Amino acid sequence: MPELPEVETVKLALVPALQGRMVRHAHVGRKDLRWPLPENLAERLTGRYFTQLGRRGKYVLMMLDNAEVLLLHLGMSGSIRIHQTPPQLGKHDHFMLEMAPLHDQEPTSYIVLNDPRRFGWIDLFAESEMPNHKLLSGMGPEPLGNEFSAAHLRAVLRGRTGPVKNALLNQQLIAGIGNIYASEALFYAGISPRRKAGTIAGRRAQRLAASIVSVLRAAIEAGGTSLRDHVQPGGEIGYFVQRLAVYGRAGQPCPVCAEPVKTLVQSGRSSFYCSRCQG
Repeated sequence: MPELPEVETVKLALVPALQGRMVRHAHVGRKDLRWPLPENLAERLTGRYFTQLGRRGKYVLMMLDNAEVLLLHLGMSGSIRIHQTPPQLGKHDHFMLEMAPLHDQEPTSYIVLNDPRRFGWIDLFAESEMPNHKLLSGMGPEPLGNEFSAAHLRAVLRGRTGPVKNALLNQQLIAGIGNIYASEALFYAGISPRRKAGTIAGRRAQRLAASIVSVLRAAIEAGGTSLRDHVQPGGEIGYFVQRLAVYGRAGQPCPVCAEPVKTLVQSGRSSFYCSRCQG
């Protein structure tokens, strides 16, 4: 499932294609994805302007000129493509926006959501409802924002007896981190995924907070990580996969000490780590 860097990559690519532009036509190919889509979605979008794009955790948020928000969640297999000519929609192309150009010299843009497994979701709701939205309410701070720090980590992990790896995946504690970047951040911080979350304090908390920020920033710069389904809206793959230290590298040498990378299953998800470098 796309994590914060992949979603941020999508948002950044959508800004020039959507922001300040009018929806000339909207195509909705089915009534549901993971959940039912909003009623009259195409009609409600047609003629509207996108004023600003943002991201919250793993969700792209697209603000409209009528104080509504179009929310996009890519799910496990969803991807966005941007076309400059009318595309031939395929079986799994469930949603498309035809965007009017800003100037006469520019081409029309076509934004297409492809989602073979249909685990993604689209919602349209009033911006005033955002704090109480079922997918957004109760989320922790953005790890690249000012509210995230080693002090925040200490506070939210204090007293937790479960593994720190599981705690990093809890979106109510920190928004946007998933399996890939939790494993990578723990490696660079020198912390075992088995370590109890409540023991992350002092220098450990400082190392982990710094590792989370640096890993996420590096992944965004590389366009995210393409393992199976993620591609950038222009069709490019995410090149951070070439820089993964431990994730998906079980049995391969650790880039620091050459000890074989190990794996274990935690709450149904694979964790990758170096038993020598991560204590």
